[in-house]
Amino acid sequence: MQRRDVLRLSAVAGAAGVLTLDPVSFAQADEAGPDQDRFRTITGHLPTGSPDFVYVPVEVPSGVREIAVSYSYDKPTVPSGTQGNACDIGIFDERGTELGGRGFRGWSGGARTEFAISAAEATPGYLAGPVRAGTWHIVLGPYTVAPQGLDYKVTVTLRFGAPGSTPRAVYPPQRAKGRGRAWYRGDSHLHTVHSDGKRTPAELVAAARAAGLDFITTTEHNTTSAHGAFEGLWGDDLLIITGEEVTTRNGHVVALGIAPGTFIDWRYRARDNRFGQFARKIRQAGGLVIPAHPHGTCVGCNWKFGFNEADAVEVWNADFGPDDEATVLEWDNTLVAAARGDGRWLPAVGNSDSHREPQPVGLPQTVVLADDLSRTALQDGIRSGRCWIAESSEVDLTFEAVDGRGRHAGIADRLPAAPDAEVTVRLKVSGAGPGRQVRFITDQGPLYTTTLPVSGSATVEWKTTPSYAAYVRAEVRHPASDGGAAGTPGPMVALTNPIWLGPTRPS
Repeated sequence: MQRRDVLRLSAVAGAAGVLTLDPVSFAQADEAGPDQDRFRTITGHLPTGSPDFVYVPVEVPSGVREIAVSYSYDKPTVPSGTQGNACDIGIFDERGTELGGRGFRGWSGGARTEFAISAAEATPGYLAGPVRAGTWHIVLGPYTVAPQGLDYKVTVTLRFGAPGSTPRAVYPPQRAKGRGRAWYRGDSHLHTVHSDGKRTPAELVAAARAAGLDFITTTEHNTTSAHGAFEGLWGDDLLIITGEEVTTRNGHVVALGIAPGTFIDWRYRARDNRFGQFARKIRQAGGLVIPAHPHGTCVGCNWKFGFNEADAVEVWNADFGPDDEATVLEWDNTLVAAARGDGRWLPAVGNSDSHREPQPVGLPQTVVLADDLSRTALQDGIRSGRCWIAESSEVDLTFEAVDGRGRHAGIADRLPAAPDAEVTVRLKVSGAGPGRQVRFITDQGPLYTTTLPVSGSATVEWKTTPSYAAYVRAEVRHPASDGGAAGTPGPMVALTNPIWLGPTRPS
């Protein structure tokens, strides 16, 4: 296919363009051995500017027990600052490739060079089930294309025989024993071998327990295959929630708590105006919509869909860095807007996005006030903003505001004091480490800063009024690497959602 044809088809298909190649038939296969295995190899070239998704239709006859796919592509040297070749892969079955349809059978992105699907089993990232006759579609996702273009080779092998049976999926329970109404620690952005992670589910669970977590959420890129991979790994002490990291070309979103087996599509860009449709599907499946690492620096990580559909926002992802700093500042602006009655405020959460050792699970973790250790109770706590973020389970805090009439308000609550009434804001922190900096942030910015003693534990108080501070939130920071010379604070140790002050509270 000529370059002009590829670009023309991309323009016709829209921002998230789709190119469908000629069907691959096995009527005259490259090989038919005594075991009836047959394979076909497809090669091609994709120029710069190719569509986001290239479909290779495969005509699968009846009697196929397993379909196996391997692929490769060239990785030429490119000048510094120029994107090289990166190509993802996945597959849809005979039910079709309709956006949000039922045909999805798996996705491994760029994490694997081969996969196989049968009724009895499937490669992690893919869904076991019958290999029915009809037109299947292998999906190539040329994530980035070098100036020279991308040469690819795909080999499809069909193995014939008795189909076998598909084991019943066993999904994690919706609640664990817990401690009643309490603060629960969790990490809701995690990866295993079911996408581009290196840990097995068992290794992930072991790391979560070692980090002192009460719950985790499995959020593989663009697949639900891990939902049924945790059998026997949960317990009274650990709740495992099912989710997905919906990884589009214009940002990633954590679908936290979707019903097991629910597939959320990712094949669209911001200009396609489809995100609202799939945000609603996340909620219909019982999940929360949480944009992940909005200012992430990887290709496609920057969040371009706006925050109107969000239930919360991941302001801290893995080690706290400049991209997280930008997200915190952007999030704080939404609090200011909400304080003046312009829109709603979004709760802040933090997750590790851990993929492999030595990336820690639980750095950071979100600490949620919930009625019990259940999916719905934790979601209620996050949705309401009754949560805070810590770099580890060693860090603990309480944050409250008290007025002269003895009324108290905690994180995400409102203290309905008169505009000029004196309010005492109190942060009790422990386990933060010596020399850590405490900052109280308001709609005017940071108005009070102090340093913790050598013990790393203290109670810090500050007095204000609702007319002076529409809200107050707390930060605990490491010392700045330059000693504060540039005026930039150090990395985060802990971060709270706001306490609202005054007679009215934003929705």
